[in-house]
Amino acid sequence: MRVAIVGATGLVGRTMINVLEEFRFPVTEWVACASEGSAGREMEAFGIKTRVATVKEGLSMRPDVALFSAGGAVSKEWAPVFAEAGSLVVDNSSAWRMDPEVPLVVPEINIETARGKKLIANPNCSTIQMVLALAPLKKRYGIERIVVSTYQAVTGTGQKAVEQLMAERSKPGTPLSVYPHPIDLNCIPQCDVFMDNGYTREEMKLVNETQKIFDDPTIGVTATAVRVPVLGGHSESVNVTLREEYDLDEVKSLMVNAPGVILLDEPSSSRYPMPILSEGKNEVFVGRLRRDESMPRTLNMWIVADNLRKGAATNAVQIAKALLDV
Repeated sequence: MRVAIVGATGLVGRTMINVLEEFRFPVTEWVACASEGSAGREMEAFGIKTRVATVKEGLSMRPDVALFSAGGAVSKEWAPVFAEAGSLVVDNSSAWRMDPEVPLVVPEINIETARGKKLIANPNCSTIQMVLALAPLKKRYGIERIVVSTYQAVTGTGQKAVEQLMAERSKPGTPLSVYPHPIDLNCIPQCDVFMDNGYTREEMKLVNETQKIFDDPTIGVTATAVRVPVLGGHSESVNVTLREEYDLDEVKSLMVNAPGVILLDEPSSSRYPMPILSEGKNEVFVGRLRRDESMPRTLNMWIVADNLRKGAATNAVQIAKALLDV
C-alpha cells in the first residue's frame, strides 16, 4: 500500500501521518509531497525514512492512496490528475466540496455516496463536527433549521496563525501577520473572507456543506464563525429546530449511541465539552443539551472537536479505510 500525503509538512499533513500510524493503516511505502521549497528534506514515519517530493514527483510514484491537504489551488490542479492515474484521492481543501460529481463525506453518515469514486471531498472542519452530532437527530426527528455560532481555534488557519498568537502572547505589540486584528485576549468575528451577502466564506461552507451531506436543501442553516485565542479544538453553539417533537432523555440516548460521538453532559458537576478536553482525540464531544424554551421542537447543544483530527485528518483517513476495507 503506497500512500501519498500531499501537504505532508503542514499541520494537517503531519496530523494525517499520526492518524495513519495510530490506525495501523497498512502503509508499505509512503510519499511525502510538499512545495518545491520543502522538497528534499527528510521525514520519517511508519518506520520508513523518505525525502519530500514535489507533487509532480509524487504523481510519478503512482500511489494507491493520496491524501491532499495543501490548499485549494494545489487540489484543484492535481487531485483529479492523481485520481485519473488510479489513486484514491481524499481532498481536505474546499476545491471540490460543492462539485455535484464529487461526494462530500463523513463516513458515519454517508460513506455509501463514495463507493466506486476516486475523488472524495473531506468537509470543512466545523461542518464535520456539527453534522456528526446532528445526524442521529435528523434520522429520528428530521431537522427544520440550524443556527450555529462557532468558536474556532487558530490551528484552523495554519501554522503561521499559531505563531502570531504565541508571538502576541510573549511580546505584546508584535506586528500582525495573519489576522487583521490581535488574536490573543480577543475574539475576531471573521473566519475567511467576507462575501457579497455579508457572510464569510466559512459561514457559507456550514450552510452549503450541511445541506449536501444530509442531501436535504430544505434544511435552513445560518451561521456566525468567530476566531478565538485557542490553539486547538473548535467549539460550536448549535440551536436546532426539529421537524417532530423530541424527548430530551431520548436525545441523550441517541448521543450516547451515536458512532464517533461522546456525550459529556453533567452541568451540575461542571462537566461539559471544552477544546482542552478534545485535543488529540478523534471523537466529537456533545454537551449542554437543553430545551429551547422560546421555540417549539428546538434544542440547544454545545459541540466540540479537535479540528485537526476529526475536523480534518481523522475524517480523511476514515474515508480511505472504509473505502479500501483495511
